[in-house]
Amino acid sequence: MQKKAGGKSTSHSKSRSNKRWVAGVKTVSTYPPEGLFTKDAATIARSLASKKVSPKGPGSGMRMLTYFINRGGRGLSPSRRAELERAKKLLSERIRKEREKPRSRAA
Repeated sequence: MQKKAGGKSTSHSKSRSNKRWVAGVKTVSTYPPEGLFTKDAATIARSLASKKVSPKGPGSGMRMLTYFINRGGRGLSPSRRAELERAKKLLSERIRKEREKPRSRAA
């Protein structure tokens, strides 16, 4: 990889299509309920933290929510983005509380 003056590489130029990488991602991991991301923040956070939607825990739900926000990009209205960010805050609070729970040791 060669470098131009200014530190930019010349071998990989970014085109407009490469900036929207998230649009081409396909996944079959988990399926949140239809229309979940159009609901209020508390419902989104509660649903994404459930074992039914996120079998590996609320961290997985947080990744789904972040992915949805990234996938929406500029197409999300400011009010919808704000509601999704509130859901992220609620979900991160739930994750934090879960990590603080004292673990019982089996002897």
